[in-house]
Amino acid sequence: MELAIRIQIEQLPEGPFLATSDELPGLVAQGRTVAETLEIARDVARKLIEAHRERDGLPPLPTISDRRDYTIVIAA
Repeated sequence: MELAIRIQIEQLPEGPFLATSDELPGLVAQGRTVAETLEIARDVARKLIEAHRERDGLPPLPTISDRRDYTIVIAA
């Protein structure tokens, strides 16, 4: 089963990127690039989900087939 977790990435004033998730509390990852930050965030998410599964079962997160997120870019 694949889960779909929405994360937010922002660039910190010092330069690195920070990823967090409102859907998966405790997910915090930092990297030098967006790609590195995403990779670290995936690892952190796997560990958080595994720990949650051992305690309480699978967390209530949407599966890939349940989620349809799109981003549109508009020149202003």
